[in-house]
Amino acid sequence: LSVAARTFAELGAEPARREAERLLGGGLPDGLTAREAEVLRLVAAGRTNPQIAQELVLSEKTVARHLSNIFGKIGVASRTEAAAYAFAHHLT
Repeated sequence: LSVAARTFAELGAEPARREAERLLGGGLPDGLTAREAEVLRLVAAGRTNPQIAQELVLSEKTVARHLSNIFGKIGVASRTEAAAYAFAHHLT
């Protein structure tokens, strides 16, 4: 499934990639959910909260809540630190 997820990502098949990653589930570090990992990946790509909300069809408040949960789980205090974490843990 991890090879499939990478292939889907390379092909730009986001719904299929998300489903493959959801099925993998347990492979995410520090107890991150698949959705949190997706938000973190977009933060690492330089997206703003409004952009993330639009891309994932969420409210900005939900994105902010996900980021709060992510920061707590991975022990960071800024988007820059979160992006560095995402790169270090191959979540990008």
